[in-house]
Amino acid sequence: MKKSNFLIVPAVLSVFVTLAASQSRTHFPTPPEPMNQEQTAKAPTTSTRRIDLEQVQREADDLARTAQTIPSDVASVRKGMLPKDVIEKLKQIEKLSKHLRGELNP
Repeated sequence: MKKSNFLIVPAVLSVFVTLAASQSRTHFPTPPEPMNQEQTAKAPTTSTRRIDLEQVQREADDLARTAQTIPSDVASVRKGMLPKDVIEKLKQIEKLSKHLRGELNP
């Protein structure tokens, strides 16, 4: 081989490597808008959500009734007796309060 071929081969290889590296940074095109505009209009919005006020009131009443029993249960714990359902009552209170908060928070 000639001496000039030894210089051309690395030059050609560096050009190919540079081209390959530049092609890997291409960006994907953005998808087109939907042809049917009704598809985007049917998306549910949180402002149109209906709250069942009767159900919310029943849950609030149940929460209040359950919460009223906790002080006597805690008094029993202070006396050394753990009522068997106090943990379940506390879980129910937590569940009802989270649900009410989710219903009333827009």
